[in-house]
Amino acid sequence: MTFEMFGQLLGGIGMFLLGMQLLTNGMKNAAGRSLKKALEFATRSRLRGLVSGTLITALVQSSSAVTVATLGFVNAGLLTLGQSIAVIYGCNIGTTMVGWLVATIGFKIQISAFALPIIGMGMLLQVIGKQQRISHLGTALVGFGIFFIGLDFMRAGFDGLSDDFQLAALGTGVLALGLFVIAGFVMTFLMQASAAVMAIALSLVHTESITMSAAAAVVIGANLGTTTTAILASIGATSNAKRISAAHVAFNLLTGAVGLVLLMLLAGRLDALNPQQYDLVILLALFHTLFNVMGVILMWPLTTPLERFLLTRFRSQEEDEARPRFIDKTIINTPTLAIEAISLELGRVSQLSSRLAREAISSERNASAKLEQQAKGIQYLISKIAEFNQEIGRQNLSPDIHEVLPISMRVMRYYSEVTRLSAKLPEFYSMVDQIENKSVKQAIFNFQKQVVSLIDLCEIQEESSVQGTQGHQLVLTLEKEYQNLKSLLLEQSTLGHLSSDESIALLDAVSHINRLAEQVEKGARYWSYATPAAQRAPLAMPTAATH
Repeated sequence: MTFEMFGQLLGGIGMFLLGMQLLTNGMKNAAGRSLKKALEFATRSRLRGLVSGTLITALVQSSSAVTVATLGFVNAGLLTLGQSIAVIYGCNIGTTMVGWLVATIGFKIQISAFALPIIGMGMLLQVIGKQQRISHLGTALVGFGIFFIGLDFMRAGFDGLSDDFQLAALGTGVLALGLFVIAGFVMTFLMQASAAVMAIALSLVHTESITMSAAAAVVIGANLGTTTTAILASIGATSNAKRISAAHVAFNLLTGAVGLVLLMLLAGRLDALNPQQYDLVILLALFHTLFNVMGVILMWPLTTPLERFLLTRFRSQEEDEARPRFIDKTIINTPTLAIEAISLELGRVSQLSSRLAREAISSERNASAKLEQQAKGIQYLISKIAEFNQEIGRQNLSPDIHEVLPISMRVMRYYSEVTRLSAKLPEFYSMVDQIENKSVKQAIFNFQKQVVSLIDLCEIQEESSVQGTQGHQLVLTLEKEYQNLKSLLLEQSTLGHLSSDESIALLDAVSHINRLAEQVEKGARYWSYATPAAQRAPLAMPTAATH
């Protein structure tokens, strides 16, 4: 093999990868929000998730883009983990489209006859599109053309390779097939593109440089190699990202193991196929598709157990905190203990929501994702306490215990509102940061400090017996400060020291903070009533004005 042929092969692989990158980026940008809308189809059932994953990946030719979008849907609660796993199954089937493009077009048609005009048309769309959807489609067309030109160079390079390296001479035994699997795995890991490895395998078969069974082993190795991308992407990622990556790895490992066993059994028959009678390139593309479809068939009945298993793994701090620690079905039939358990759980909710509120008041806009994740965990815990509360209500209860249940629900509602308001606060802080009026900034800062002091005072601690009297007095003082701050903002807006947009945003922000403070105080005050009257510590009754 001459240096020129080696350069042709290396350049062909590079152009192929460049074409894939341009094609993927162009299609992703052209799809825009359509990708999200298409994934919404997956929220109905796992079967729809499978179809969505297959079609979207076949269109944009990027399983990673679909995986990222899927992860966003899972984190937003729009997709269950089981549905997202089904989308991942579909992604594996969708990636086989590259093999079909190469097999049906790349080796059947004269590349220059259509690739160059496609590149020219794509560049024309880019020029006239001006960063609109048509421009992104132009990028995709350019990538499509470069993709096939790179494939043409690869094919020519492998023609020269077949004269000097007879890979078929390695044989078809277990050891040889294992080596080809490792080769496919390593190439995918190095290039981070299973499509390129698939194109290499098809090119080797086309030039008869490799046996059919060896090429199939390379394809299996490429499928296994994609797990490295998932593993690398999961490092330092969210719990859901780790679970989806683990599902991807499990899918590929199982299908790879089964596919390799079948390949070892069928290797002799595959290698005996006559290239004059059978189109081996088409057969290899078919094998790639059937291999992934077989994986889905094998994994489909295992999806529910896999989902249950993954939900117990990779738990984040927020998810661990969201798990109830005191309420348990075993104490349902002992209402006194059950009420005490609810009181303890509500104390935890107070601590979690207080921490969230403090972080929200002092946070910046870019912390919103973390706050939303914490808020989700707290809301989940509250929902579990509410379900337990309803279960107790179905028991035969004494009057003093029965009166506690609606009070507990009231406390849950207060802390749920604290959580919701806390998660929304960072939305306002970009405007606060831009305020140049020092007196307004200082007044808002002082108000925030007073609210944090109230949160500290009202947070329910393990040894607390009474919460409320001091907090109630402080919240009345805080209400006066709130009214003074509102007057200041309105005055500064009237004098022209604040724009109308600034004043509206700031009024909304301080209103949110003030309401958050009110809900914190009410939650602590009513918590002391979430125990039977006989066990209740004395507490100043709330005034009607604060209900």
